[in-house]
Amino acid sequence: MTSTGSDALLARMMAFHPKIIDLTLDRVWRLLAALDHPERSLPPVIHIAGTNGKGSTQAMIRAGLEGTGARVHAYTSPHLARFHERIRLAGDLISEEALSTILDECLQANGPDPITFFEITTCAAFLAFTRTSADYTLLEVGLGGRLDATNVIDRPALTIITPVSLDHQQYLGETLPEIAAEKAGILKRGVPCIIGPQDADSLDVIESRAARLGAPCLTYGQHWHVTTEAGRLVYQDEDGLLDLPLPNLPGPHQIGNAGMALAALRALDRTAGAEPAMTRAHWPARMQRLRCGPLVEALPHGRLWLDGGHNPAAGAAISETLQQMTSGKVWLICGMLNTKDVAGFMRPLAPHARHLYAVSIPGETATLSADDTARAAQGAGLSASPAESVGQALREIAAQDPRAQVLICGSLYLAGHILRENE
Repeated sequence: MTSTGSDALLARMMAFHPKIIDLTLDRVWRLLAALDHPERSLPPVIHIAGTNGKGSTQAMIRAGLEGTGARVHAYTSPHLARFHERIRLAGDLISEEALSTILDECLQANGPDPITFFEITTCAAFLAFTRTSADYTLLEVGLGGRLDATNVIDRPALTIITPVSLDHQQYLGETLPEIAAEKAGILKRGVPCIIGPQDADSLDVIESRAARLGAPCLTYGQHWHVTTEAGRLVYQDEDGLLDLPLPNLPGPHQIGNAGMALAALRALDRTAGAEPAMTRAHWPARMQRLRCGPLVEALPHGRLWLDGGHNPAAGAAISETLQQMTSGKVWLICGMLNTKDVAGFMRPLAPHARHLYAVSIPGETATLSADDTARAAQGAGLSASPAESVGQALREIAAQDPRAQVLICGSLYLAGHILRENE
């Protein structure tokens, strides 16, 4: 499928505001009013904020709802290979024709007024959702929550806050309580909230805001529990126990994400979707095994994974996953943005790494250079060296270790580049 038409429109949208991120709702409200308020006509909304696990939790909820026969819209960001991934209409990625149409309408409605790329494309998603019938709308927050462009729904059916950790401190605050306060900005008066595993200070902030709003909390460790037992997932709340297959998405951190998804399905009276939530969910670039394509062909006797995690909590989750999934040490190919805590991400990976090849992320102005990434890795205790490209790194690894286990990681932007390159 060509996306030439939408690509040109999206490129125009990038020029409307000098900053990529500028948190406020004023511009969003203005454009939504010009579009006759599509956000007021959405199917029941499940709004998801948090630092880690938003996408995986959304994917499991969607699989569960669809497993009960429901039609589900979903909005997520950023995209990996192409923009269409951000907008799913009743189960299907938006078509090129539909995307071009709504983008053009939003451009016309906005006129020359300043607006960020995320703001105008979020309004476009709302407009698209109103034109296809569905039973639910899943909205993933882009950044923070309180001032995120998705936070314009007066009364969602449910809100969810996944684990809060340090990330985007330049926009959200330097401490976990400050960041948690921004995430808790999606809470609405009287609307139930699923709260995932949290640091105690973050939990205090979230529950305090919920209490002020009279928003019932369904909190991990208090109202629901999730664990594994004998190779199965066990979920329990006041309605009883669910004995289920382990999540289709790999990694021990997915157990908590699965618990949030199951709590959401319970709250929506869709418990019948519990098993498909575990077995049918797919989410790219989350410890995704690459099985075919030119990059895989460069290492025909080895194993190649891809993960887009990029903050210290993601590094810890990847570390736990590698401990479960692999035998021996792995080779890492890593590219990161210069806004991230590079050492904090890499430090948990050091015990599992044989060597790290550092790369710059192609096409990203905010990429950390390969040399700087390698130096940061060395400072975090890894053996590391720069490489010109992922392909070159794979060739060097294959020459040294034909049966190597390799993880490409460090950024969703790098993951998107890899998925496009490996098509």
